[in-house]
Amino acid sequence: MVPHLAEPLTALAHGIGSQHDLPISPFYAFAGAFAALFVSFLALGLLWSTSRFHGDRSGRALPVALQRAADAPTTRTALRGLGLAAALAVLLHLLLGPDDPARNPAPGAVYVLFWVGLVPASLLLGPVWRLLNPLRTLHRLLRRARRRTDPDRPLPTGLGQWPAAAGLFAFTWLELAAPDPASTSTLLMALAVYATTQLVLAARFGERWFDDGDAFDAYSALLARLSLLGRRSDGRLVLRNPFHGLDATPERPGLVATVCVLLGSTAYDGFSDQPSWINTLQTSPLGRTPTATLGLLASVTLVATLYCLCAAATRLVSGPHPGPLTAFAHSLVPIALGYLVAHYFSLLVTEGPRTVSMAVGTDNGPEPASPLGPGGLAALQVVAVVTGHVLGVVAAHDRSVRLFPPAKAVAGQLPLLALMITYTIGGLSLLLN
Repeated sequence: MVPHLAEPLTALAHGIGSQHDLPISPFYAFAGAFAALFVSFLALGLLWSTSRFHGDRSGRALPVALQRAADAPTTRTALRGLGLAAALAVLLHLLLGPDDPARNPAPGAVYVLFWVGLVPASLLLGPVWRLLNPLRTLHRLLRRARRRTDPDRPLPTGLGQWPAAAGLFAFTWLELAAPDPASTSTLLMALAVYATTQLVLAARFGERWFDDGDAFDAYSALLARLSLLGRRSDGRLVLRNPFHGLDATPERPGLVATVCVLLGSTAYDGFSDQPSWINTLQTSPLGRTPTATLGLLASVTLVATLYCLCAAATRLVSGPHPGPLTAFAHSLVPIALGYLVAHYFSLLVTEGPRTVSMAVGTDNGPEPASPLGPGGLAALQVVAVVTGHVLGVVAAHDRSVRLFPPAKAVAGQLPLLALMITYTIGGLSLLLN
């Protein structure tokens, strides 16, 4: 059951509420997960000896007319206008609306429609936030108003996606550890700081800053790697096997940190609903916010440390590789997606419609209810987590047989398999314990 938005620290910071009463056997959940991982690993080792994914070189081209419509200036201008209008609406609700998330749709718009809704939007339509991002639109408008023609400064070497990782951590801290994340004053301050920072840096480095510097641009683009829609290297809009899109994930500095923030923050969100951690927050001499901050940081650090140890073990088994950390980072993306679906599905389908109803002034219907019963929700969560890990095993195997000699390709994946099992145990434990 999802709590009412009148309980902002619970409903908005803990997507699906308590899982202690979900009617599913932990034994069958763990047994099924281990069976799926081991069977997929063995089948891949026996039947998959050469790389089959071709990155951005693959895909079935969509009709030219459809691509022309998608790339038309009118379409792109309309989408930019829609994103800017939505941002202005949220801002007006924050400025003029009541400081009560049960009567103000702005907190739900930020934490539900935007943060959670960006997941299915990116999976269905690709990196949509690049066009909807109001900060990109404001940057373009300000640049035109200033009539600036001098060249932008180059981005620092090695910067990569580190700013996006920092921005995602800051947002998840706001959602999960800030003293009052759903208050209008907190959201206004956070939005003002973030928007100012992004616009100042974009003015210095140009619009390309948003590609990796804007947390939500990078978040949407990363999830869109698993979309059926994509772009080939020649610019054509194509339908593709999502594994090809995942394989094309650029091995950028900060990629590992970005994915680990997604994994670690979602894991902490689930763990923070445990009665033992709630009691720790209430009794900690440090206070709730510092303790929650340390817990969030520890969760992200643990996920990252396990991955780094796995990368080091893979290098020892399979031999040296110039990018041992980033080479398999793309295999964590479907795992992160599985956790996001498992953790936030119920929140999106229940509080999403409520937020829209409040925004249009028709919030007089019955209490929101999930379309799935407790059993269906539990099954969806387990399937999402396990499927994400199986897809991660497939992506890692294909990369391994491409990078390493046949004699070492399968053996080099044993550390990755151990990592997947560890993540699976943790993820299912949070859902079912």
